[in-house]
Amino acid sequence: MIQIKKSGFTLFLCFNAFAIFAQVKPRPAFNIVPLGVLGGINESNLSAYMVAPYDSKQYVCLDAGTLNAGIEKAIANHVFTVPANQVLKQYIKGYLISHSHLDHLAGMIINSPEDTAKNIYAFVDCISVLKNNYFTWKSWANFANEGEAPALGKYHYQALTPGRETALDNTAMQVTAFPLSHSNLTSTAFLLKNKDSYLLYLGDTGCDELEKSHNLQSLWREVAPLVRSHQLKAIMIEVSFPNDQPDKSLFGHLTPRLLAQELNVLVGYAGSVKDLNIVVTHLKPPANHIQKIKQQLQAGNKLGVKLIFPQQGVPLNF
Repeated sequence: MIQIKKSGFTLFLCFNAFAIFAQVKPRPAFNIVPLGVLGGINESNLSAYMVAPYDSKQYVCLDAGTLNAGIEKAIANHVFTVPANQVLKQYIKGYLISHSHLDHLAGMIINSPEDTAKNIYAFVDCISVLKNNYFTWKSWANFANEGEAPALGKYHYQALTPGRETALDNTAMQVTAFPLSHSNLTSTAFLLKNKDSYLLYLGDTGCDELEKSHNLQSLWREVAPLVRSHQLKAIMIEVSFPNDQPDKSLFGHLTPRLLAQELNVLVGYAGSVKDLNIVVTHLKPPANHIQKIKQQLQAGNKLGVKLIFPQQGVPLNF
């Protein structure tokens, strides 16, 4: 209660300070622009997410399956007010490639002639595929700084060491990479840091049980303290198939049931994931499968996470 005296009158103002402060939303830490959100077959909408500190135009691209079509969609949604080639050349400061499958890097290859100099961050085995199979003069042109001669040097390979934090050049962010098991190859989880806030993006991954791996368990143990302290703003993780997909046909991917199973492992380390933002990526067409995946995720959400289904060209802030 506040007492105010003016001109012989006394006014008493009562207010609930808690209610006022509760209405003030914390400032977001990350701005995400989805350039592609699906796992196939639409080549104009494949895995790629521009991420920058909130109110910054210094983005990195988490995977790069689709670039130009996604940038054009974002422009149509008034996310960017500059031409698409300016977004590509000036806003995207580097690429973080989770693994060497085409649906995660084809956009980078196709757009490379029009791009500007920047880093490609990845594990060594992914860089080896880029050098030996994609950026070669028989399959395209070598726009990178290593590999088949002549190497044009536009892109600079920067190999990531698991568990070691690396600064992302020309941005205010850092990244720590962790290995994931994706059938016959190693995929990557990227933990982005902006000041004291974090965003976790997982490339394609199977569950530990079917992959005969401990990679996800190790990842959950690593990020659990950030979940408890509410510094982890969101987890971006794939769910490619509905629950009725046979295990033998998952090819290193998740279903709604398997995601719930893995999140329960995280709960074992973090205590709770209630209200944690879970951005569901890499849903595979056809459309009826996608709808089924969404329904199964909602029905199986016993942990109270916030399920978010990104749309191409529609920004997300966390």
